[in-house]
Amino acid sequence: MPTTRKESLYFGLIMCFGMVLFMTIYNLYLNGMLGKISFIGGISNFLLAFIIALMLDLYIVGPYAKKIALKLTANTTKVIYKVLAISTCMVIGMAFFMSIYGLITTYIHNGFDSNSVITEFISVFLKNFIFALPLQILVMGPIVRIIFIKFIKNAQNGLTLNDTAN
Repeated sequence: MPTTRKESLYFGLIMCFGMVLFMTIYNLYLNGMLGKISFIGGISNFLLAFIIALMLDLYIVGPYAKKIALKLTANTTKVIYKVLAISTCMVIGMAFFMSIYGLITTYIHNGFDSNSVITEFISVFLKNFIFALPLQILVMGPIVRIIFIKFIKNAQNGLTLNDTAN
């Protein structure tokens, strides 16, 4: 989809925004904080998570996920396999790092009262992964691709929305 660095940045911003928004709501729900956290607290939680996720996406997880996925799909020409491989690798990497972020913020706010950090991490990671993979593949991926094609690709090619409708 994105063919330039600028397009990759736009695509990443849109995808990251959507995924972090839904994952923040999901994690607030899992932790019983939905309705208890203030609006400002929720927004600040989202913004911090968004910044961290975007940096991970642009500089760590994204580049490695794409390299791994393209190696895994080197023997196929089907784009859908490449898209699914990249999405899966991205979700694994982002769920891993953002679960660490989530545990750290939980320990900061609630104190450290765990018997096993590793067991708690695995639990958080699996919950995040199970929610994030279908969210990425079935919901956000298609929505972001549509938004990207309609508003970014067409705008850079000099097309307007009226031109694409005809």
